[in-house]
Amino acid sequence: MKILNKIAALFILSLIIVSCNDDFLDVPPQDQLVDETYWTSEGNVKTFAYGFYSAYFTGYGSGYSWGDYFSGQSLNDDFAPTNPPRFTQQVPTSGGGWTFAWVRKANIFIDRVATVPMEEEAINHWTGIGRFFRALEYHDLVKRFGDVPYYDQELSEDDTELLYKKRDDRTFVMDQVLEDFYFAAENVRSGVENEGQEVDRSVVLGFMSRVFLYEGTWQKYHENNSEKAREYLEAAKWAAEQVINSGEFSLGNYREVFNSLSLSGNPEVLLYREYEAGILTHALNSYNNKEPQTGVSKDAVEAYLADDGLPIAISSEYQGDKGIENVMTNRDPRIYETLVSDELRINGIDSDYSTTGYATHKFLNEDIAEDPEGSSNLNPTDAPIIRYGEVLVNYAEAAAELATVGGPELTQMDLDMSINVLRDRPGINLPHLEIMGGEPAVNGMVYDDPERDPEVPAIIWEIRRERRIELMMEGFRLDDLNRWEKYEYTDMIQYPEINRGAWIVKADYPDADLSNLTLTEGEQGYIIPASAQESLRTFDDPRVYLQPIPLDQITLYRDQGVELDQNPGW
Repeated sequence: MKILNKIAALFILSLIIVSCNDDFLDVPPQDQLVDETYWTSEGNVKTFAYGFYSAYFTGYGSGYSWGDYFSGQSLNDDFAPTNPPRFTQQVPTSGGGWTFAWVRKANIFIDRVATVPMEEEAINHWTGIGRFFRALEYHDLVKRFGDVPYYDQELSEDDTELLYKKRDDRTFVMDQVLEDFYFAAENVRSGVENEGQEVDRSVVLGFMSRVFLYEGTWQKYHENNSEKAREYLEAAKWAAEQVINSGEFSLGNYREVFNSLSLSGNPEVLLYREYEAGILTHALNSYNNKEPQTGVSKDAVEAYLADDGLPIAISSEYQGDKGIENVMTNRDPRIYETLVSDELRINGIDSDYSTTGYATHKFLNEDIAEDPEGSSNLNPTDAPIIRYGEVLVNYAEAAAELATVGGPELTQMDLDMSINVLRDRPGINLPHLEIMGGEPAVNGMVYDDPERDPEVPAIIWEIRRERRIELMMEGFRLDDLNRWEKYEYTDMIQYPEINRGAWIVKADYPDADLSNLTLTEGEQGYIIPASAQESLRTFDDPRVYLQPIPLDQITLYRDQGVELDQNPGW
């Protein structure tokens, strides 16, 4: 039976055994007979573990729901929507992500695994799986709220003192998360039976590199805590290096990672979500090829290097931005794999227009584009959950940031085993990024992008660029801006290029009604997707780096005589 079938059918069983709804005070059903008779075999343990997959590995979503990809994640500087989403404006009455249901589920799983009649190796493996998912959940909670109460045991409704304890410090919680990851990295099996569809050691290590790159840079930029930043960045670098040195993964065709009907055996994919017609499908192909879409911003398009490895502002290869042919000439080949390179799709001309004219190519499977599977919510292409390309950029950034907080200096070897592997990908073949005297260089020439944020060192700027391009539309950008303390990049007044699209001349389309299309110079210029001044997104309050705790939770605590501190500014 395929894993996606097991997840769909057997997740219900895990919910019967352990109830995990959004109220973290809820307890599982009191019919202990179900619980006591379930934990009898490793097969049952595996079945229960599948219940975590749908929560953490959403991929391309399901049905018409968004997953982690494309413009469902448009609150950033990569996309230019007509109605820009805003940061949280007010404290929610309830919900808001403040739930410990999945922590509780993980703690129950870890506790029960120890009672199952299995070999010690199996107990350690499944305990590692439980601790891995607990770590992921606490990372999400910390990322959202900062300080949160930490629980490493199952609680009952009578454990009032623990249920209403005050929030634990962020670094304390993340230290426990680090311990969970190290345990999982040491004990979770390599080469599991359903390779690519189950969590194994490489998946643990890949996520470890992601989580602690996030937390290490948060500690550096938000907390000014170089000691913790160094510890967490060392963990991120180590985890990524373990995946790199394993020799299990390599890079192939860029787009095949995102538009394949099957990712089984793809050498780049550590973990993927399998889709199958008639069982589990999604709407991503339709969203970005069959109907109007939120387009990539001019700012994002201009982040792609020229094919000589230089930023477009200083490259003699760059042909300018007047016309799609010029934009796409002599560029990093990933731009052709990510965006439609031979036409603009413009509102008033194309039914599947883009708000910026720049249309998405990355996720399109041409073989099914005209079939029913290529439209509506019937798309069965598999979705990568974590891939080798991300691990490589995680390594590069962790190594570069580590050098700024007392770690070893960034070396050419670091770049050669990460960034330059990406540039050597078949079909890409960009000049290697070099480091000379701590500065970026290409072909022996040191350079500095004149568009660089002056607060960001030049070599880190280039590594961040590589990350942005490699992971374009994959749901990372807002998290990256958060951990770097760079939400100002989303301010459409301060950075108008994020509210710009392609350059067009209306007279070039005499048969089209372009009266609703706003351009920077009236009848010609760059498309302005969000044309109403009142709709422009601004950033002026750093409180949104953390989300507010919902009011009902503060009231619940207060009713128990405990003051639950709200996050700063809310």
